[in-house]
Amino acid sequence: MLESRELPDCIYENQPILICPISPTPNQTLYLSNLDDQKFLRFSIKYLYVFRKSLSKQALKDSLSRVLVHYYPLAGRLRRCGIENDDDHKLEVDCNGEGAVFAEAKMDISADELLEVARKPNRSFRKLLYRVEAPGFLDIPPLVIQVTNLRCGGMILCTAINHCLCDGIGTSQFLHAWAHMTTQSDTVDIPISPFHSRHMLKPRSPPQITFSHPGFTKIAPSELNSQTAPNINKYLQSQPLAPASITFSPSQILHLKRQCVPSLKCTTFEVLASHTWRCWVKALGLTHSIPVKLLFSVNIRNKLSVDIPQGYYGNGFMLACAEAKVKELVSHNLHDGVKSVQHAKSAISDDYVKSVIDLLEDKTVRTDLSASLVISQWSKLGLEELDFGEGKPLHMGPLTSDIYCLFLPVAENFDATRVLVSMPESMVNKFVFYMTEFSDIVENEDAKNHYGLDNPKMVSV
Repeated sequence: MLESRELPDCIYENQPILICPISPTPNQTLYLSNLDDQKFLRFSIKYLYVFRKSLSKQALKDSLSRVLVHYYPLAGRLRRCGIENDDDHKLEVDCNGEGAVFAEAKMDISADELLEVARKPNRSFRKLLYRVEAPGFLDIPPLVIQVTNLRCGGMILCTAINHCLCDGIGTSQFLHAWAHMTTQSDTVDIPISPFHSRHMLKPRSPPQITFSHPGFTKIAPSELNSQTAPNINKYLQSQPLAPASITFSPSQILHLKRQCVPSLKCTTFEVLASHTWRCWVKALGLTHSIPVKLLFSVNIRNKLSVDIPQGYYGNGFMLACAEAKVKELVSHNLHDGVKSVQHAKSAISDDYVKSVIDLLEDKTVRTDLSASLVISQWSKLGLEELDFGEGKPLHMGPLTSDIYCLFLPVAENFDATRVLVSMPESMVNKFVFYMTEFSDIVENEDAKNHYGLDNPKMVSV
């Protein structure tokens, strides 16, 4: 086994190449909706897969070149609309067929050793994805892939897919299409044809903002450096962060749900989101008077009056917003938090979505991350089912951990969920304790001492 949690270096025998669509694709501009073009989505979704058996790299390249005929915007390049060159420019995709980055490497580690290390993501995992040297975000191709062969004959697949082009459902749809093309080398069809146009999500003219939107804030230039409101996000970013990873089995999730019945029925996501939000706040030790928010993704594809085709792979989600003061979260029971989550989710209607799209026409409007926990659910997207012909992955997760919280699938256990979030190192043990205790009252004094819970320190931010 490895003596440290630092991964060995990747060995690149060749320079990465660009994989282009195998046949001509439309040379056009792809409009991005206001939901695609949000500032907080200007990053790449980075997936890490570990497979027991490796595949032919040539087969992966060939199938990628064929699937990019269907998903040709991923072979294009992001650019600014018009001639604006300020920070509030709108983005579009130049579908020029330049291609996706494909890197090949090998690493002196076995799949089993990697699985041990992968119990907690760390910064050395960044080695598993080729770093494109580019002046800025817009200069990085929308799709970057690295395939790394392991000492045991296994394989690591890392993908970086630009979030402005795809949401979680869209990335899963693309990856499954690529896998299908790999296993069915003699076909040009894919299970779900991608739908490229985002015009059904264009704003109205004039904009009609008919709801309050607590998940957003308007940033005026004079307020950019203002300290008038608590900024938990900046406080967290200023600390040394470490990942906290907790896996909830079906029986543990049922235990949480039983705290809400018989008066309240809830889904796994609702109860786990409420529990995580509450434990996050308790672990941070925030001043009781501070208002905090929970932002979580809600799929809007089935909530709109306009028909969004099955193959729509753009950003078809919205962040619902639950609000509470710290005192309410830490002193009330789980039942109340679940009700807040359910109320926030039920508010996402056709009219509400249209109002948000119109609101985002104002480029000074931002998602309010200042005092928020953001949860993104990856556990029901089928990401763990990806099979290129040599079996499903042994592990699926993000490349690294962030202060955004992820609900992740667990390989070979569909009903389990792994919660992953990065927190200040000094608070990780407290968070893990609260997440696994399931009780409002800590009765075990030894556990309290071990996790430093005797005299929790209130933090002002």
